[in-house]
This record gives sequence, C-alpha cells and structure tokens, in this order.
Amino acid sequence: MTKYSLRARMMILILAPTLLIGLLLSAFFVIHRYNELQNQLVNAGKSIIEPLAVSTEQGLAYGDRQSVQNFINLLHRHHSEIVRGISVFDAANHLLASSNYQQNLQQLQLPADTALPQSLTLERHGGSLVMRTPIINETEQSVTQTAAPGISQRAAMGYIAIELDLDSVRLQQYKEAFLSTLLLLLCLCIAVLFAYRLMRDVTGPIRNMVSTVDRIRRGQLDSRVEGFMLGELDMLKNGINSMAMSLTAYHEEMQQSIDQATSDLRETLEQMEIQNVELDLAKKRAQEAVRIKSEFLANMSHELRTPLNGVIGFTRQTLKTPLSPTQRDYLQTIERSGNHLLSIINDVLDFSKLEAGKLLLETIPFALRANLDEVVVLLAHTAHEKGLEVTLNVQHEVPEYVIGDPLRLQQVMTNLLGNAIKFTENGNIDIRVEKRDDHYDQIMLEVQIQDTGIGISALQQSQLFQAFRQADASITRRHGGTGLGLIITQKLVKEMGGDINFHSQINQGSTFRFSIPLQLNHLASPDPHQYDYLLNKRLAYVESNAASARATLDMLDTTPLRVAYSQTLDQLPAGLYDFLLLGKPVQPRLSLLEIKRELVRTSKMAPCVILALPCQAQVDAEQIKKMGAYACLAKPVSSGRLFALLCEQQLQQVPISADTPPLPFCLPLKVMAVDDNPANLKLIGALLRERVGHTVLCENAREAIAYARLHSLDLILMDIQMPEIDGLRAAELIRQLPQHQRTPIVAVTAHTLENQQQHLLASGMDDYLPKPIDEAMLQQLLARYAPAGSSPHPATEPSGLPDRQDISLDWQQALRQAAEKPDLALSLLKMLLNALEDIRTEVELLLSDPERPSPLPMIHKLHGSCCYSGVPRLKRLCADIERQLHSGVAVSELEPEWLEMLDEIENVKLAAEPFLESATAAEK
Repeated sequence: MTKYSLRARMMILILAPTLLIGLLLSAFFVIHRYNELQNQLVNAGKSIIEPLAVSTEQGLAYGDRQSVQNFINLLHRHHSEIVRGISVFDAANHLLASSNYQQNLQQLQLPADTALPQSLTLERHGGSLVMRTPIINETEQSVTQTAAPGISQRAAMGYIAIELDLDSVRLQQYKEAFLSTLLLLLCLCIAVLFAYRLMRDVTGPIRNMVSTVDRIRRGQLDSRVEGFMLGELDMLKNGINSMAMSLTAYHEEMQQSIDQATSDLRETLEQMEIQNVELDLAKKRAQEAVRIKSEFLANMSHELRTPLNGVIGFTRQTLKTPLSPTQRDYLQTIERSGNHLLSIINDVLDFSKLEAGKLLLETIPFALRANLDEVVVLLAHTAHEKGLEVTLNVQHEVPEYVIGDPLRLQQVMTNLLGNAIKFTENGNIDIRVEKRDDHYDQIMLEVQIQDTGIGISALQQSQLFQAFRQADASITRRHGGTGLGLIITQKLVKEMGGDINFHSQINQGSTFRFSIPLQLNHLASPDPHQYDYLLNKRLAYVESNAASARATLDMLDTTPLRVAYSQTLDQLPAGLYDFLLLGKPVQPRLSLLEIKRELVRTSKMAPCVILALPCQAQVDAEQIKKMGAYACLAKPVSSGRLFALLCEQQLQQVPISADTPPLPFCLPLKVMAVDDNPANLKLIGALLRERVGHTVLCENAREAIAYARLHSLDLILMDIQMPEIDGLRAAELIRQLPQHQRTPIVAVTAHTLENQQQHLLASGMDDYLPKPIDEAMLQQLLARYAPAGSSPHPATEPSGLPDRQDISLDWQQALRQAAEKPDLALSLLKMLLNALEDIRTEVELLLSDPERPSPLPMIHKLHGSCCYSGVPRLKRLCADIERQLHSGVAVSELEPEWLEMLDEIENVKLAAEPFLESATAAEK
C-alpha cells in the first residue's frame, strides 16, 4: 500500500471536498439553466403561435390569403432571432402561406392522412423545434367525427406550424456552462491558495521537527527545533527541545558511566588474567593430584586385596578341615571381617571410578529373577541372624530375560538391602519388583525396598546422598561403614539411566525406590510348557508371616498349581496334596523336636514335604531330611529353587523305560564353528556334538573359507574378532561362494557394546549368539534353522543358584558353561591358566611401556576364554577394559585396571589350585 506524506494528505483533504461540492453545484446550475432556456424558447413560441392562430382565423375564413401572408411575414421579421419559418395550412393540409419558402416545408407539414392537431404540439428535429396549433373557427360550432361521445369540439379550419431555432438556446447554454467552469476553477484556485498557506503553516514546522528528531536519532543531540510556531505546534517544539536536552544530559551521564565501567572492566580483566594463570596452575596441580589419587587407590587396592584374598581364601580352606566349634566360630568371624573389608575396598575403588567417569556398564543378557534371588540369598543370612524376615515379590508382568548390567544391578540391590538390614532391629524387609513402562524392546523396572527400621530424620535426609556421610556420628560408631554405599548406588542408578528416591520417618522405617531401563532379550524366552508337569497338582502352603506368604502366593499364581494356604497347620483344609510347603518363622533356634512332630503330621497329607527355613537353620537340613522332609529351602522362597525341586520330585516319579531315546536328540545339521580361541572352540564343539549330526571346527577365517569352498554346510557359527580376517569379512567371502549364498551365518561374539546386535545384523549376519553361550539359546538357534519336521528334545535348564558375579572362580558356573561335563570344564580352566602367564607378562610390559601395540586383540581373546571358564570377576574386568579401549581410552589411563587385572590373575590361580590338586589326585 502506497504511503502518502502529510502534505499530500492535507492537499487531498482540502481540495477533494471543494472540487466535489463545486462539481455538484455547477452541474445543478447548468442543468437547471439548460431546462430554463428550453422552457423560455417554448414559451416564446407559444406567445407567437397562439395569437397568430387567432389573427389568421379571419383571413382563412374569407380566403384572404394576402392578409395572412403579410401577417406571418411581419411576425417572422419581429422574431427572426428564434423563428426560422412560419407556415399556414388549410383544413385539407395544403399550404396556404409561408414566411420562408426556402425551408423544408415537409418538416412543417403533417404527413398525409393525418388528422389536424386539436391542440398545441411540439416536435424536435435536430437543431429545430416544430410547434403546431389548430386554427379554430370561433363562429361555427360543429362536432368532429373523431370526438368522443358526449364531447363537442370546434372544427379546425387549418393549422399553423412554426419552426424555432435551438442553436441560439444552445449557445446560451454553452455560455452558462463555460461560466460555471470558470467559477469552479476560480474556487479551486482559492482553495489551493488556502491549502498552500495551511501546509506552509503546519507541515513546514512538522517537517522541521521530523528532521530534527532524525538528527537526534542519529546521535546529533545538539540539534534543536527552530522557528516561530503557533498553538500546539509551539508546545510540540518545546517538548522536542526538552527531550533533546534530557537525552544530552543522559548521554553525558551514560558516557561517564561507560568510561568508569570500562576502566573497572580493564582492571577486572587484568585481575582475571592473573586468576586464570593461578587457576591453570591449580588445575594442573589438581589433575596431578587426581592422577596420584587414582594411582594410589589402584596400588592400595592391589596391595590390600592381594593379601586379603589370601586371608579369605585360606580361611575358607581351613573351614573345610575338622575344627572345634570355637575355632570354626573364630574362622567364620575372620571370613566375615575379611569380606567386609573387601567390600569397603571395592566401594572406594568404585567411587573413584565413578568420580573419574571411567566406570563403564555392561550390556549383556541375564535372567532377572535369578539375579535378584542371588542377592537376597547372599544377604538373607545376616537378616535372619537379627531375626528379620526378608521377602522378594516379583510381579507377574516383569519379564524373565533382559539385557543390561547384572553385576551393577546386584551392587545397587546389595547396598540398599544391606543398609535396610543394618538399620533394622526387628520386623520385615520387603522387596517388591514391578514393571512401570513397557515398549517393544525396553522396560522400565522399579524396585522398592521397604524396612521397619529406625528411619531417617528430615535433617539427615538432606545429607544422605553425600560421600563419606551417614545419618550421624552415633550411627557410624554403632553400625560402621564408609558412607559410600548410597552415593555409589545413586551414581550407578543414574549411569544406568534411572532414578532413585526414598521416603522415611523416624521410628517408622524407610522405603527406597529406584527405577532403571532394561532392554528385552527377544532371543531368550521362557518355555510355555515349563510348568506342564504341575497341571492338576495340589500344593498346601503354610506360612505365618503375611508378607512372606503374599510374595510366595503371587509367585505360585503363575503356575497351574491348585494352592491351599493357611497360617498354621491346624487351619489347613483337610485332604491329600501332591506337595506341602511349610514355612518356618525366623527365630534364633528352631526346635528339631517340633519339626519332627510337624513332619509326622504332614507326611500323611502330602508325599512331598518341603521346608522353607531361615539361613541359620540350614545346618540342620540333612538331619531334617532324615526325619522325612523331601528338601529344605533357604528363605525367602524363589521360583527358580522351588520349581526346580518340584520338577525333580516329579521326574523321580516317572519310570524310565528301556526304550527311552537318548538325550539330547541330534538334529540333522552340518554346522561349522569358527573361533581363534582354542578354549572357546573346544567348548562350542562339545556343545554342538551333543545336538547336531556333523560338526566342523576351524581355528581361523582362512581355514573356514577353504573348507566352505569345498563342502556344503547347513549353519555357520562365526566369531567376529579374529586375526588377519575378521568374522564380518569372512562371512562376506563365504557368501560369494555359489553353494553358500543362502547358508545362515550366526555371529558369535563377546562384544557387549550397545547396538552391537543391530550392527552385526545390518552387516550381513543372519543371527546373533552372545558369549558365554547359553545352552538353551543355542538349542533355540539350532531348532530355528533345523529342517522342517525335525525338532530337538526339550532342553532342561540346570537347577540351583544363579551365577555369582563377584568371585574369582565359580566352579558351578564353569560346569554349566561346559554342559555339566567336569572333564571339559577342568580342561577349559587349565587352558585359561596356561594363557594367564602370557597375559601377565604382556600386562607388566604395558605398565612399563604404554606405547606398545594396542592390547585390544589380547583382551578380547582373554574375554572370550573367561566366558567359558567360570571366572566372573576376571570376565567382568576384561569386558570393562575392552569397552574402554573401544571407546578410545588411552592405555596409560587404564593403569588401575591393569593392576587390578594382575591382582585378579593371582586370585584365579589361587582359587583354581584345589580343583587342580583334586583332578591330579583323581588321575593318580
């Protein structure tokens, strides 16, 4: 839209009304004058023709044509300025006389066969006006034929026609219009003069003000509005000048402030430069102090844990020998104190890693319920000694198989549950596990630990998650501890992407809640028929503790068992049951006589009686079994341990036929396994020989490619990280062979980095099998690629406690990883011990020379060996170092981890000595 200036707007607003009014008035007067002249001409014609009609009556009546001629000539001469001609016609429409025979008489004469006019008529023809009027005989009265009935008219003797000239009238009209236009122009000129004067008096000062304001805007604060002005303009001028004066004063004051601030800033910058130099020096000193602290912690961890592990290890060995009760009690006290001291050292080391941001998390598959059950079982002994009941209630919707860091989850649970036991004197400690959010590949797990302890005051709560701080000094002296447990727990939960909070009141207990995200393990899923052996079975459950009963009943709801519950045996409904689970309360000492009486009663109610006992009562478990109990479970009851006993009891009831096919059933598959680690390859070969018809083992990618070029295969298990040619490249070369374009190739790797599975599948692998190889997952994998119509025998999972993740050597875990074959497990352990000597030498060289070639292949190979040898702590340490090397951490920055690895190598050797000695003695 066009923006008009104030001058143009004023001009338009002044001239537009004047022009519009002048045009309207001029038009009105011109039109009015035009009509008035027309009427004057008509009236003049009437004043001529009407007397003429009366005057020519006599001459026409007597036929005196000359008198008529003379008369019209006279009138024509008198009115020649407007009359062009006068003609008289008789009754027969014949010309009688005319004042101008040169004119067009046909224009004046009526057409033939046209009646004579009875009154005055007007006709316009171009620039002339023709008027006709009848000549009436006043002496003769007659009625014409055309008259209407009852109306009498005088007969017309003829008519007179006069032609009037309109040009003279038009000339006058043009004069009038011209004068009107001149008057309009004159008015416009006068309006322009007034507008110009107004604009000069108004817009001129305004433009002057605008120019002055613009100069002020550009910084010329000395500009002022000059000139004489009237009224409001003078007030506006004074206001602008005052504003300019104020701005000048403000600008001068601001400039002074800026100068002062600049001076202050210059001094501040000089001080900051000095402080930056001091901070840089302080930063270097702090970095050096952190490095020294890390080295100190690593060295102290190594120096303390090496003799401490010897103390704990030989204490355990001594406890296996015949001892007096006093000696056994003293040694057990030494073992507990050593374990407590080891826990404190581990807390300090973990806190140091968390503070330095060097603690990395694992992402491996694990069984959630078994992982939680291990923590509860390990700490339940301490709780039961204090008379506390511990319950674990895992809700139905919580999945069994997940992917995450099982060790760190156990560490969080151990810290929170240990604190709950430490600060609770009587009552219950209840653990509830729920699922909050559920997505396709991830869940949000929430764990709640509620106790009935001493509680925490509002003042103490604000200091709870601080390093080296506990509730108060009295608590520290009474219960001990470093004060690092909760801060480590908080940092671990946050590292895992979760959150932790608590609610507590004095003398009413505390409730700690933490939630962490876990990925779902879609490759491992529970067997839908795992509880078929319990169909239509009846179980009686007796438990006096309401919280413990509620957790166990929730667990039993997931099975097809028909459960009858009561708080005491006397309240139990009468009848026969297949199983009877009898929970005993936590108390300092159980009466064996009372248990014997109860077993006599319950043996008549169910053939299988299982007792849930406190941990300290497990010393009498064998004696209780001799009294008639089928088995004794340590409280709290877990699904893995209970259902394993029930399954074992049911299998004992099934007679074994001679026609029973051998287990496991071999699939008609030819499978090739490729791994550069001899221990891994040996274990994979042993697992495959039990399950497939033909197994081929290759120690490197070149050997595998050469074999695949000459033979056909049904399935290939390919290690990823191998020397010379890695697994991905080997798979690509095998795919180029015509007979192996559709052969499934499965990645087998110990890598635990995030998104490793998606990366391998995107790189061309058909499937993914993580190390250590789980027998159930391997069985599912083989069944997935088996020919149609062939299915393996259902695999049975080993029973017992879950893997212990924080010990140097777990023989039960080694047996499970070796398919329950002691010879194979011992062979794998020997291979690992032989390799550890070379690893130790290489690590010592790295500590003395960090610029040596990258140790990543060595660590990866050691990690793979640890996956099959039952050394969880060394395996975890290898995974930590491998992950940090993959993320770009320098070898020199891993000095604490290298020292810890040397320490752990000694621990593994020490822990393996009894097994090697036993094997040597058995061979002799």
